[in-house]
Amino acid sequence: MRRTLIIVALALALVGGVTPLSSAATSAGAAVRRPGCVVSLSPTATETLYAIGAGAQVQAVDKDSNYPTHGLPAKRIDAFNPSVEALLGICKRTASHPSTKPDLVIISYDANDIAQKLSNLGVPVINQDAPTTLGGAYGQMLTLGRLTGHLAAAQRLVASLKSRIAADVASVPAHPGRDLTVYYELDPTFYSLTSGTFVGSLLKSLGTTNIADAQSTSADAGYPQLSSEYIVTANPKLIFLADTVCCQQDAATVAARPGFAQVSAVVHHHVVGLNDDIASRWGPRLGILMDELTAAVKAALADTSVWSAR
Repeated sequence: MRRTLIIVALALALVGGVTPLSSAATSAGAAVRRPGCVVSLSPTATETLYAIGAGAQVQAVDKDSNYPTHGLPAKRIDAFNPSVEALLGICKRTASHPSTKPDLVIISYDANDIAQKLSNLGVPVINQDAPTTLGGAYGQMLTLGRLTGHLAAAQRLVASLKSRIAADVASVPAHPGRDLTVYYELDPTFYSLTSGTFVGSLLKSLGTTNIADAQSTSADAGYPQLSSEYIVTANPKLIFLADTVCCQQDAATVAARPGFAQVSAVVHHHVVGLNDDIASRWGPRLGILMDELTAAVKAALADTSVWSAR
C-alpha cells in the first residue's frame, strides 16, 4: 500500500497538482448546505470532516480511513477502484434524504474517472489531492467546512494550526554555519521527497537542507528515488522515517544497511521514526507532524557532537 501511495502521488504531481472541480460539481457543491450523506474517499478529508463536526453526515469512507479511531461508518469503498454503482446506492434512505445517492463525494485520487462519472449523474464531487503548500492544505479544510455547513469550525481549526506551526518555526534558533542536512524516507527502497513537496516545504521552513533536492528531476515530480550510495555519501545529519508502520523501519534497521552505520544521523542517534499516516496526510493532525519535525531539528542543532565531528 505504501508503494501504491507513492505512485499515486507521482501521478498526481505529473498531471498538474490539484484537480479543479468540474463545472457540474462546482455549481452543485456551492448549493450544498449540511448535506445529509457525505462519502469521503480521502483519509485526510475524513479526519478533517470529523474534526470540524461533520462526522454525523459521513455515511461511508475509503478503506484507508482510520482516524478518528472511533465512530467511523462501517460502509467502506476502495478509493483506488471505486464503483459508481456502489456509490450511488451507499446512502441510507430517510425522510429528509429519500435518495441513496450521496450529497457530496470527496476524493483525493480520481481512480476510474470517478469524478466525471458521478458528476454526469448529478452527484457533487470535490477532488482534494495532495497540496504543495500549507495554504493549499488550509484551503481544503475551509472548503470542506463551507460544503458541509461547518465553516466556523473549519476556520477555528485552520487558525489553531497556523498558530501552532508558526510557533514551531519561530522556536528553531538561528544556526549560521550549521548546515542541517536531512534525508526523509518514504519507503525502504529510498523514495524520498524534495523541498518542493508539501512535507518538504515544512522541513525547509525549519532551516534544513534536503539531500533529495540535488537528485530530483522533472520526471520524478518531487519524489525521487535515491540510491543507498548517494545517501551514505550525502551523510545527512538527520533522518526521518515515514515507513515505520508499513515497513517496520527504525534506527536499528537503518544502521544495519550497508554503509549507513557511518552516517552522521546514525552515529549521533538522530534517526527519527514518524507515524506513516500522520506523515502522509495534511489534515487536523498536521500540527503533530510539525511538532515532531521541529523537535528533531532542534535536538540535532543542539547536539554538540554532531557539529564537533565535522
